[in-house]
Amino acid sequence: MKQMDDQKDMVSITVLIAGRPYPLRIKSTEEPSIRKIVKEINNQINSFQLKYTTKDKQDCLSMVALTYAVDLAKAKSKKEEMPPSLFSADSSAIFDQLSALDSLLDNALDK
Repeated sequence: MKQMDDQKDMVSITVLIAGRPYPLRIKSTEEPSIRKIVKEINNQINSFQLKYTTKDKQDCLSMVALTYAVDLAKAKSKKEEMPPSLFSADSSAIFDQLSALDSLLDNALDK
């Protein structure tokens, strides 16, 4: 029964990253944060393209992935170093968003 409820909560969306479509199947509650993350990724790609005009989109996408991977590693390290009582809700939300981004990038790179 739980699995059936999980399936009802799922939606199919297509996101554009660097001008390429990526179909995703996600929980409906995750859609706003995923769309926000996709917008941030595209903004970062555009920023890198303006800064490094000789690089192509793939290079810029790789640099964005590296940037977010470093941020995720720092967040994980910080979470492990902090006592649970000092780990704020804001930090937890950032960690969750970085984890969602990590999953999104994993899905995009697997295709």
